[in-house]
Amino acid sequence: MFASTAPAVDQLYARVRRVIPPIEWPVFAEDIEAILALKRARNAVILAHNYQTPEIFHCVADIVGDSLALAREATKVDADIIVLAGVHFMAETAKLLNPAKTVLIPDPAAGCSLAASITAADVRLLRQRYPGVPVVTYVNSSAAVKAESDICCTSGNARKVVESLGAARVIMLPDEYLAQNIAAETAVEIITWAGHCEVHERFSAADIRSLRTDHPGVVVLAHPECPPEVVAEADFTGSTAAMIDYVGTHRPTRVVLVTECSMSDNVAVQHPDIEFVRPCNLCPHMKRITLPKIRRALETMTHPVTIDPAVAAHARRAVERMLAV
Repeated sequence: MFASTAPAVDQLYARVRRVIPPIEWPVFAEDIEAILALKRARNAVILAHNYQTPEIFHCVADIVGDSLALAREATKVDADIIVLAGVHFMAETAKLLNPAKTVLIPDPAAGCSLAASITAADVRLLRQRYPGVPVVTYVNSSAAVKAESDICCTSGNARKVVESLGAARVIMLPDEYLAQNIAAETAVEIITWAGHCEVHERFSAADIRSLRTDHPGVVVLAHPECPPEVVAEADFTGSTAAMIDYVGTHRPTRVVLVTECSMSDNVAVQHPDIEFVRPCNLCPHMKRITLPKIRRALETMTHPVTIDPAVAAHARRAVERMLAV
């Protein structure tokens, strides 16, 4: 195995040896060593989403989690520079909550099908069509869309946010399936938008039944961005953080996480005694973030996230209202 100039880097391999073959480690180790040094020199931290690959998630990230966790932790970061290992809307959210800090996105093309499905103009038209109805916007959206909203939510707190408004009817954007799944849990009438996650919308109820046939006794955990018929077939539905908590608390013998593929690798690292069945749907946008791009971001200070101050003020209010809930 590759021996780096920093033994601590080689020791990191013990964390990921079950999901990264030894032959691949030398390629990763060189960038990991450089990134760790650059973080110290730049007073930088790396926030990584649960969908990042294990060499990022377990070896260079300082804070990991779902969208809600990253939004919360972004308010507590004591560093000059934040590198967001995730997609662009997450980097925007970090910038909204840290306007005085430099926030870098290693690849500005790391987008999101949900965020791309709706514009600020669409939200304004919805308000005209449904006057007085509050707008709840999933954090998987642009700052411009957040700025037109009353409050944001994540998959982990969506029901709590919807019910906190005390309204009989709300508009929930942009994920249609998340909105439908939350509507099934609450008495609040929810007006939806036809946005979908390109990863989760590919799962079907037939897929879940096939998994149960092929892997007897498997426990199925589904993300609420999946279609309602998939959620109906699952044993548990929750955000990525809730799914991780479920595995740690219930410790199923065999489990499948019906979500983005890399998350199973990341959770499996911490639970070597649990068998993870992996139906592999990859997010092409998350996979744009790599160790070399993180290294380059810290070396060259690219690509900084900027938000129009007028947009940022309104968008920040919607995010902070969510965090208050």
